[in-house]
Formats: sequence, C-alpha cells, structure tokens
Amino acid sequence: MSRFLEKAIELLEAAECSLAAGDRFTDWTILITPTGAVQMLAGNDWPLASLQADRGAGMAFRISRRAGRIRLEGRAGSRTCLFETAKPSGVARLSPVDTPVNLLRPAVPNPDLPGATSRPPAPAAPS
Repeated sequence: MSRFLEKAIELLEAAECSLAAGDRFTDWTILITPTGAVQMLAGNDWPLASLQADRGAGMAFRISRRAGRIRLEGRAGSRTCLFETAKPSGVARLSPVDTPVNLLRPAVPNPDLPGATSRPPAPAAPS
C-alpha cells in the first residue's frame, strides 16, 4: 500500500476515534511536506490542489463531518482519494450475508488465485 493511502487511512481512523470519544471536531485540513512535517489548519476552505501548491505540501487531506458521517479527501501529486464512513443508522441494515458470524468463518486457500484466500459460502438461511 502506498504511503499516501496509509496516511489517509490513519487520519480517517483518528477522526473516527475522536468522534466515538465524543469530541466535536471542526473541519481540518492537514498538509504533509515531502520531509514529513505536518501542518494542520482548522476550517480552511481553499481547494486542496491550490493549498497543496501554495504551501509546497507533498500530501494534503481534508477531514469533515456532515450528517453523522466523516469524509476524508486527499491529494498527493496527481493521485486523489475520497473516503466516507457509513451513516450510523445505515449500519443496522446490513444484509444477512454481511453479519459478523459470516465474517468470522476461517479463510481457505483460493485455488483460482495463487496466494489468495476466500471464505466458504454462508450456510443457507432457513425457509
């Protein structure tokens, strides 16, 4: 995984933890220079590409909270990413295939893809 995506995931997880802890965070823009220095700006509304160029940042991220969701936008050169958490009320409507019981089944080697694993099919639902 690229350093850019690793950093995006780290920032999204930090925002989720902050929200779960009850913090009321504002929108943040996070700039990371090519040498790794970090600058955080609260409430900045510049377009990420413009801010990245103006400040000479290697990576730029914006984290915002809207309607109970956390949204992270990121830029690093010509690469971009966008992550958004699921709305809490929608999490309860997962299909039976996505239940934690099915996710806990052990992975087995997938003969179609060398080195890959797959999960055995879920048991049939009672009629």
